[in-house]
Amino acid sequence: MYAIIETGGKQVKVTEGQEVYIEKLDVAEGDAVTFDRVILVGGDETKVGAPYVEGATVSAKVEKQGRAKKMIVYKYKAKKNYRRKQGHRQPYTKVTIEKINA
Repeated sequence: MYAIIETGGKQVKVTEGQEVYIEKLDVAEGDAVTFDRVILVGGDETKVGAPYVEGATVSAKVEKQGRAKKMIVYKYKAKKNYRRKQGHRQPYTKVTIEKINA
């Protein structure tokens, strides 16, 4: 069984037992989190929401809060002596999917 959930403005396909990196959630490590914005539940019988599947939830446990590797943002304009270098580290939350309730 799998589900497609919406979190952090993105859609993520998840299955039970899977570890997923998603946009940062304001939840402590070790806590449980429930996703109620379930767009699709697949398996023996597929349920498609309009826009969300009613009564469907996905339970997960927060494993880790962290930040991704540094990405360099470099702005440059030719022949104008304009150069700007900036670093960015995107925060993330690592969750383990425990149960898909459909």
